[in-house]
Amino acid sequence: MTGVDGAVPAVVRAGEGQVADLGSIGVEFKLWGRDTGGQVAIVEHPFPVGALVPAHLHTREDEFSIVTQGEIGFRSGDLEVVLGPGGYIAKPRGQVHTMWNAGQEPARMIEVITPAGFENFFHALAEILTAGPPEPAAMLTLAGEYGLELHQPDWMDELITRYGLRNPLR
Repeated sequence: MTGVDGAVPAVVRAGEGQVADLGSIGVEFKLWGRDTGGQVAIVEHPFPVGALVPAHLHTREDEFSIVTQGEIGFRSGDLEVVLGPGGYIAKPRGQVHTMWNAGQEPARMIEVITPAGFENFFHALAEILTAGPPEPAAMLTLAGEYGLELHQPDWMDELITRYGLRNPLR
């Protein structure tokens, strides 16, 4: 069955979707932009204990996160919060943010990305990482292609120490 614009329903059952490693966290692709007419992409991110996503800023998309397991810490702008299962956070484009496993057990979240497209960054990064740690120049080039800026805010070292996190940039 097709919709008015020729779109067809996209179905992803529990446990389905392409799985990849992003280094510090994982990614499970659920809905790609091609499934939603470019409106939204949905991925899930498993966070092992000690996992930290480097601080970054999106110039093209907003992200909405829903914690489904464990505890995940978020810092977006000046807001820092730890959320458990059922917690939501909106991370607007143009704001430096990071996420980390704030507990002592594996954690997981659903990430809603709008507009779609950034899921392709995750796919490209996973492909690069299969060959080993990427060269910094290659990472900066890839980030630039997707309007992603990497940051090293003053508060990052204290956050790493406070939660006993692994810094993926060192």
